[in-house]
Amino acid sequence: MKHPARTSRRTLLTLIGASLASVPLLNNSPRAAAASAAVGLDDPAKKEIAMKLVSSAENSSLDWKAQYKYIEDIGDGRGYTAGIIGFCSGTGDMLDLVELYTDRKPGNVLARYLPALRRVNGSDSHSGLDPNFPADWRRAAQDAEFRRAQDDERDRVYFNPAVRQGKTDGLRVLGQFAYYDAIVMHGDGDDPTSFRNIRARALNRARPPAQGGDEVTYLNAFLDARVWAMKQEEAHSDTSRVDTAQRVFLRKGNLDLNTPLDWKVYGDSYHIG
Repeated sequence: MKHPARTSRRTLLTLIGASLASVPLLNNSPRAAAASAAVGLDDPAKKEIAMKLVSSAENSSLDWKAQYKYIEDIGDGRGYTAGIIGFCSGTGDMLDLVELYTDRKPGNVLARYLPALRRVNGSDSHSGLDPNFPADWRRAAQDAEFRRAQDDERDRVYFNPAVRQGKTDGLRVLGQFAYYDAIVMHGDGDDPTSFRNIRARALNRARPPAQGGDEVTYLNAFLDARVWAMKQEEAHSDTSRVDTAQRVFLRKGNLDLNTPLDWKVYGDSYHIG
């Protein structure tokens, strides 16, 4: 997986809460209330679709559950990238994950790497991790407790905030997914390409349904802002996960991500029946 600069990745729970608290709450809008009452991306079937869509872009596979054991250095300056959401040794979120896992299961196979993960945070260094960290990560992935920790961190930092903000904006499932995919790649930091600033860029051009705007018009503005953000970094310059996936669904008016779904990422075709 490819990720943005360190400031775009993991923010602590308090910072996530603060960023969401700073956004005007619009759920008293009838449109926002209707979106909140409807089936959202947090519906189990829709969430499974979301996991597959992200995995198609990040891992060239719909089998997202096979990615718990994934780990490699993809040469993007962020050290090791691993797991179902691309936790990175150089950006702090891998450290957060291993700390959570160790809180729940002291003495686990990854616990001894915590000092090294703290040292390499903010760099691409493998100091203290090589040569055994990748093999030990794969061993940890056989543990249900580690897989559960990955799920929980994914939801805490990425999935739940994205769905919550999408519902606040009165967006249906596709819009909530567009937010989720953006926060997975760009994080929610303060830099111009972070999720919150992509959203702010979109709001300068269109209003979401909760503010009385047209949903399709707003989502096109958001995806335009997302493409702009992706093109600011070479690692993200292929925008097919937007152009030949999310925009395909939007052009078809499939705002609830109803199956069947057909899309392409990086030229590869995918289907969910």
